[in-house]
Amino acid sequence: MSTCHRHFFYTFRQPVQENPHLCRCKPASAKKMDQQLIEQCKRGNAFAQKRLFDQYANRLFRVSLRYVRNESDAEEVLMNGFMKAFQGISDFTYRDDKGLEAWLRRIIVNEALQHLRANRSLPLFQPEEMAGIQPDSNPLPDMGLDAERIYALIRELPTGYRTIFNLYVIEGYTHREIAERLAISENTSKSQLSKARALLQEWLTSYGYEATRRTS
Repeated sequence: MSTCHRHFFYTFRQPVQENPHLCRCKPASAKKMDQQLIEQCKRGNAFAQKRLFDQYANRLFRVSLRYVRNESDAEEVLMNGFMKAFQGISDFTYRDDKGLEAWLRRIIVNEALQHLRANRSLPLFQPEEMAGIQPDSNPLPDMGLDAERIYALIRELPTGYRTIFNLYVIEGYTHREIAERLAISENTSKSQLSKARALLQEWLTSYGYEATRRTS
C-alpha cells in the first residue's frame, strides 16, 4: 500500500470528533440519512466522510475482493475508490434508481478493473468464435449452501471467468457492455460466462454431495 493510501486508511480508522449537527434528528429513512451524509461530505465535513466510510467500507471491500483476490490489493482498490468518491461527490445527485451505495459500488468495480489492467491480471482473452452461443439464464443450483461459501467459490474462479461472472451476474452488465469495457467480443464474454457457470456448478454439486454424505 502506498504512503498516500496508508495515511488515508489510518485517518479513516481513527475516531473523529462527532459533529452534533449531523444526523442527530429523529430516526430517518436510509435514503434521507444518505442524503444528509452526501450534503455534509460535499462541504468537506470530516465526520461525515468517516461516517460514510464506516457505513459502506465493509460491503464494498467484499465487492473489491470478488475481483481482486489478494486482500492487500483489494484494500488498495477500496481506498482508491473512496478517495475518488470524495473527490467527485460534489457532482453526485441522489436518485431513487441510483442511490449512494450503487454509485460507490460502480466506483469500486471500476477501480478493481483498472487495478487488474495495471497489474496485467486481467487475462488476455482468447478469441473464441462461438456463433449462436447463448448465455445460460438458469440460476446456479440451490444446494443449501450458505452465502459465504458461494462467495468464496466465486473468488476461486480464474480471473477471466470471475471478472465476467461478477460483471454479468452480480453487477447486471450486458454482454455488449462487458465487451466494450474489457475490449473483447460479445461471444468471448458469453463463452467465459458459460464456462464460469459450468465450473461453479461443478464445484457446488461436488460440495453439496459431500455435505450430504457427512450429514447422512
